[in-house]
Amino acid sequence: MPAVVGIALAAWGALVAGDLLGFAWVVEHDSLFETGTLPLIVAVPLFVAAWQLMTAAMMLPTTLPTVSLFARAGRGQVRPRLALAVFLAAYFAVWTAFALVALVGDEWVHRVVDAWPWLGDRPHLVTGGVLVAAGVGQLTGLTERCVDACRNPLHFLLRYYSRGVAAAWRLGLRHGAFCLGCCWPLMLVMFGVGVGSLPLMLGLAAVMLAVKVAPGGRLLVRPVGIALLMGGLVLVLATLAA
Repeated sequence: MPAVVGIALAAWGALVAGDLLGFAWVVEHDSLFETGTLPLIVAVPLFVAAWQLMTAAMMLPTTLPTVSLFARAGRGQVRPRLALAVFLAAYFAVWTAFALVALVGDEWVHRVVDAWPWLGDRPHLVTGGVLVAAGVGQLTGLTERCVDACRNPLHFLLRYYSRGVAAAWRLGLRHGAFCLGCCWPLMLVMFGVGVGSLPLMLGLAAVMLAVKVAPGGRLLVRPVGIALLMGGLVLVLATLAA
C-alpha cells in the first residue's frame, strides 16, 4: 500500500513539475495531435503515457479502499504482489480504453467543426455540449449504481474475489468498469474542457474522491450533475444569444 500511495503522490508531483516547467502541453491532446508537429507514432504513445499519469494522480486515490482490501485478501496466495500489480494494470487498462475512445470522439468533433464554419466560430457550443452530456450522464441511475459499488469495496470483493493472477486481471477489469461507470462524466469534462489545467484536475479529483470515499459522498452525485447540466445549458444559450 505505501507503494500505491507513493505512485499517486509521484504522479501529482510530476504533473505539478511539468506545469511549472512548461511541459503541460504533453498532457493536452490538442497540442499533441492538432498542431501536426508530431507524427502519430510519437503522439499516441505520449498521449497514452500522459493519460496513465493522470489516471494515477486522479483515480488511484479514489480506489485505495478497494486496493487495500484486495491486498489484504491476497496475502495468503502464492504471488500476492504480482496479483496486486495485475489488478492495478487491469484497472489502468479500462481507463486507457476510455481515453482512446474519447480521443476518437474528439477527432470526430474536430472534423465536424472544421467542416461547419458556423460551429467553428462558436467553440463554446462544443464546450457547453460536453458539460450537458456530462451532466446527463451524472444524473443517470447507472452512475449511482456504480457509485454504490465503488463505495462498498467489501461487498464488491465478497461477491467477485477469487485468487490467482488471471482472477486478479478479471477483477481489476470489473472494478475499473464500475469506477468508469461512476466517474466518466467528470473525466469527460476534464478531457473535453481542461486537459492540461492543473486546477481543474485538482478540483475534479477532489470531487471524485469525495463521492467515492467521503461519508455521505453519494449525496454529491445529483448536485454535481445538475451543476454541470445547468452550466452547459447556460453556456450554450449565451453563445447562441451573442
